[in-house]
Amino acid sequence: MSSMEAKLRWVAVTAVAPVAWGTTYFVTHRYLPAGYPLYGGAIRALPAGLLLLLVRRRLPRGAWWWRAAVLGTLNMGAFFALVYLAAQLLPTSLASTIMATSPVVMMMFAWAALRERPRAVQLAAALAGLAGVALMLLGGRVVVSGTGVLASVAAMTMSSLGYVLTKRWGAGVDVVSLTSWQLIAGGGVLAAAAAVVEGPPPALGARALLAFGYVSIVATALAFAAWFAGLRRLRTGTVALIGLLNPVAGVLLGTAVAGEALGARQLCGLGLVFASVLLGQATRGPGRADTRPSTAATPGPRLEDTRPSTAWRRPRADTIVACPSPTGR
Repeated sequence: MSSMEAKLRWVAVTAVAPVAWGTTYFVTHRYLPAGYPLYGGAIRALPAGLLLLLVRRRLPRGAWWWRAAVLGTLNMGAFFALVYLAAQLLPTSLASTIMATSPVVMMMFAWAALRERPRAVQLAAALAGLAGVALMLLGGRVVVSGTGVLASVAAMTMSSLGYVLTKRWGAGVDVVSLTSWQLIAGGGVLAAAAAVVEGPPPALGARALLAFGYVSIVATALAFAAWFAGLRRLRTGTVALIGLLNPVAGVLLGTAVAGEALGARQLCGLGLVFASVLLGQATRGPGRADTRPSTAATPGPRLEDTRPSTAWRRPRADTIVACPSPTGR
């Protein structure tokens, strides 16, 4: 397989994440209970994390206990709650447009933390993609909430930093374990906060349970595993631009379900976003595709194992390893 074919394969894998995330807008608004952002995030994250933990059966060791807590809070815990708050206070169009600035922010964080200097073509693609999202979603008078804008900007900034740190620290840890630890840590933080702030958990009917099953398994477990796999194999700027498919998926799903026709402005925005994603995949020349695993992580014990695990690993006599205990609901 050529380097370009390998890159395109990882681009396709990574694209699973933003497409799946784009469907959560519709599912959340249509089927999930309103007024429970913390419980909603916890119910989304914890089952997904536990499922992946059962699949891979790897527990954190050493520095990964606190790293999982940091990354889980940035990428899932605080992020889920802030996105929910922004969705309640801002029109989806404005919130999605603010989130569309994340490619530029991710590239800047990657430059500082990973020494991945952003390419001019990818910065141009990021700005073009932002313009496409704005053209596709924004129109007419928009009611702006200062709190909602701050929540959306905070969510975008925290997740961008979290993704870059995941790439920096994640070499040597298999993607399934890396994803499960973050989901469990982030879900545990949300569950504890929900019990204090929101009181008893919401009553869930059959429809809500099915919706949470989809959001947790497909739009969280599968999506984040695909996203982190792409971060490991591709440059940060490349992955960040693929994330622009998120609002595109939301718009196309809403159009398909609601039967709404796309106007000329929306079609131009869609075209501009797709063009920016394709432009961002450009390589610097033959054989320069970014398909090698990231080596930016701090050196440490490798947990990668190509053989399927069938049993929990026994801790060394001088190491204490305990299974994470998420807060029940």
